[in-house]
Amino acid sequence: MKADAPGAVLKRERVRDFVLGLVESRHPGDAIPSERALCADLGVSRPTLRAVVDELVAAGLLVREHGRGMFVAPNKITQELVSGQETMTAPRAAGTWSSRLLEFTTFPAGARVGRKLRISPAAEIVYVARLRLVDGAPMAIEHLHIRADLVPTLSARELEAGDLYEHLREQHGVHVQEAVQAIEPTVVTRAEAELLDVPELSPALLFERLTSDTTSQPVEYVHSIYRGDRYRIVSRLTLDPSATAPPARLGHHPGIPPGDFVHRDTIASSTSGDIQSAP
Repeated sequence: MKADAPGAVLKRERVRDFVLGLVESRHPGDAIPSERALCADLGVSRPTLRAVVDELVAAGLLVREHGRGMFVAPNKITQELVSGQETMTAPRAAGTWSSRLLEFTTFPAGARVGRKLRISPAAEIVYVARLRLVDGAPMAIEHLHIRADLVPTLSARELEAGDLYEHLREQHGVHVQEAVQAIEPTVVTRAEAELLDVPELSPALLFERLTSDTTSQPVEYVHSIYRGDRYRIVSRLTLDPSATAPPARLGHHPGIPPGDFVHRDTIASSTSGDIQSAP
């Protein structure tokens, strides 16, 4: 599973994780090191770092102040729409979904991903970047971080065809049960625009998901970019607690690839308005 020469996608991912780690370890209004200092620390070019910083500024996580530097942005407002006791099913998606592998390698988790997966920063993870397509058209870019000790024989074929969570269950004995997912608006970078076949800075949806198994141990951390012009979120809300829930309809639970969590697994999805979900 190792790759001797990680590509551009992986390099940007490592830079993004490092800068996000700085943001998450500070308070709103705190300064972060200059681009020049970060380039020296990370050993990357100024354009590579600037592309990542631009992405985080557009996402509302960093603020640039001319002549002063970069600062952690104010906290975002989160509103829960449905209580944690409410559930809904995660049906299969419409259309024919497929994947094209962009990166596939293993490396140490690092501080930020290790914290999310509750493992040592030195513990290895499998990193996967893949382009998700619907009926042959690019729809999303996924960045998966999976505990390597759980999937020592994970193959490229499993990442390009079929349901990943089904492969985890049947081939690796990993039974996913719950996920917490956040969704917020963003824009695509130049590199993402080329992969998704949309103009640079086009609107998009950022999904972040932490998936756990039946023992509540985190299995994977995923963040994905979905095209804003082709993807939408529909929520069904029951306002009267005594009302009978309508039968589930075909559709796609946002950010969850088709077929995932359909084997009596549970998913709790947390958006900028949280939605709790279970099959």
